[in-house]
Amino acid sequence: MVQCEMCGTEVSSPNRVKIEGAELDVCDECTDFGTEVKTEETSSTSTKYSTSSSSSSSSSSSTSSSSGGGGSGGRRRDMFDEMDEIAQDYHDRIRKGRESQGLSQEELAKQLNEKASLIRKLEQGNSLPSDEVQSKLENALDISLSAGGSADETEWSGGSSDGEYTLGDVVKRKD
Repeated sequence: MVQCEMCGTEVSSPNRVKIEGAELDVCDECTDFGTEVKTEETSSTSTKYSTSSSSSSSSSSSTSSSSGGGGSGGRRRDMFDEMDEIAQDYHDRIRKGRESQGLSQEELAKQLNEKASLIRKLEQGNSLPSDEVQSKLENALDISLSAGGSADETEWSGGSSDGEYTLGDVVKRKD
């Protein structure tokens, strides 16, 4: 028997569901909270939220559409799939990169055609750089502000039934 990763109920045959971007093995009741992920072993039963698993070649066209509407089969994409995550220590990287080139904040701002106050805010960690500013900073300072895959960013593999928390232990349902 397996635990439902949402509510913790013991389930003999869990359903694989995508909820808020995470794939979870859940019981029949919790299946309604997400989109059922079709695999070859699943039966033809579906929920009102399931997507059709068509064999059309919509892999290249689904990435270019940003509207998110319509019933165009295939995997549902969201805007976060294609975004690079900025490193948590981006402000230190900017400061160290600037100092290694011997530039003041004002000189760097002038070089990037940005305001010195923006550079100050970025180095203090009070503001996140836009994609355009991030690109300018990376090119000018020869640094990377994107978070690379590290050991703490490994994908969660799920818990076991030995008393660990499930999503259902933490979340309060609004039924």
